[in-house]
Amino acid sequence: MTRTFFRYLLALIYLLVGIAHLRSPAGFLSITPHWVPSPLLVVQFTGLCEIAGSLALAFVPRLRGAAGWALAAYAICVFPANINHAVNNIAMDGTHMSWWYHGPRLLFQPVFVWWALYAGGVTNWPFRTKTHNAKT
Repeated sequence: MTRTFFRYLLALIYLLVGIAHLRSPAGFLSITPHWVPSPLLVVQFTGLCEIAGSLALAFVPRLRGAAGWALAAYAICVFPANINHAVNNIAMDGTHMSWWYHGPRLLFQPVFVWWALYAGGVTNWPFRTKTHNAKT
């Protein structure tokens, strides 16, 4: 039940953010580091990856593990944009965010990596069930 809840919640988050990448790429473009080639294509591609990953995670059981791995890798790959956003205090849609936003967001990124792996059934940590030795 816990994994199912986390799976659908994460799928919904990635679906909504993926749609935002496609419908309103300007904010994502503004935080994309300068060294990223073809930033608009990258933002659009990441949006498609988020949507595909969310749909696979939620609705295609045989692809859940792969979706978990892919979304975990995705969370790692976009981390430079989050760092760029924070360190350079880049406004998104005219709004500058404080470190009360950036600090937790940066600290939460490893949780997104774990969450994708957990939701995809790749890991059970920290919710492991204890097994009993039959010889006792």
